[in-house]
Amino acid sequence: MYKLLISPILFLFDAERVHHFVCDALHVAFKIPFVPRIIRKLYTYEHPDLVQEVAGLTFRNPVGLAAGFDKNAEMVDQLEALGFGFIEIGTVTPRPQPGNDKPRLFRVKQDQGLINRMGFNNKGAAVAAAKLRSRKSKILIGGNIGKNKDTLNEEALSDYLICFRELFDVVDYFVVNVSSPNTPGLRELQEKEPLMALLQALQTKNLEKMTPKPIFLKIAPDLTDSQLDDIIEIVGQTKIAGVIATNTTISRDNLRTAPSEIERIGAGGLSGQPLKHRATEVIRYLCSKSNHAFPVIGVGGIASPKDAKDKLNAGSKLIQLYSGFIFEGPSVVKRICKSLVRS
Repeated sequence: MYKLLISPILFLFDAERVHHFVCDALHVAFKIPFVPRIIRKLYTYEHPDLVQEVAGLTFRNPVGLAAGFDKNAEMVDQLEALGFGFIEIGTVTPRPQPGNDKPRLFRVKQDQGLINRMGFNNKGAAVAAAKLRSRKSKILIGGNIGKNKDTLNEEALSDYLICFRELFDVVDYFVVNVSSPNTPGLRELQEKEPLMALLQALQTKNLEKMTPKPIFLKIAPDLTDSQLDDIIEIVGQTKIAGVIATNTTISRDNLRTAPSEIERIGAGGLSGQPLKHRATEVIRYLCSKSNHAFPVIGVGGIASPKDAKDKLNAGSKLIQLYSGFIFEGPSVVKRICKSLVRS
């Protein structure tokens, strides 16, 4: 019903406005006493074979929601009822920021993809932490953290440490985002020397805690094999928990959408089906080259049970959806979970 009736109507309107409309509608619906139970019955599938132990955490199933959908941790209870095994909030920055000018989120329907240049729009780490303290569900939460746009790269560590401190007591794991293409200069932090320093400093603070939290690094799909080799070395030396592969791509290769339409949309990170094969290649390279030395969470172009299995077969321990969730609707989570049990 979603693909036949609902999405054709929603896709007539601006993508970001639709996102806020759907979130508001879910908030209203969940205030009706019986609705959360019905939604959970429709979209949640539980089975012992789906439970995963990764980085010391127990995930009820391996299908998570990627960062970017619930930037401010305002939808955790509603999203939990849609069957996800874990939810990643953010990207969160120390101070609130409006993000880039609108419009900044675009559907590339012929390619089943999205282009965004949101620019880390969020209400700040303190607001996200407060929201998480008031949530009712116990689903595992990842905190995706970044720097403010006006923070120089030389001072970026301070921003990441602020987010780390604000969120430490309310998230189950952290994700260091240095791979978004929508904050000027951010991807420069993926270079070996600054990345090593950033992760080492965060891990040092982490290990001072009574119970440290797993820290993952989210990387771009546009890295070369040499840069991926550096990532493997950095993970090994800093002893962070693992890698999330991958973020959005700046590539526009092999799209079916007319070049004129792509040019009209302009800059931004591309996600969804166009990213599928490259993301799988990166996962396979990291897992094979490192001899599975650390867990990889696979994300990029997952919109079906087959897509999910391809990522898992490439070596990822968990997977995350975003664009596939938008184009396929909430039932995709349950379909993937059922297929993993049958297989």
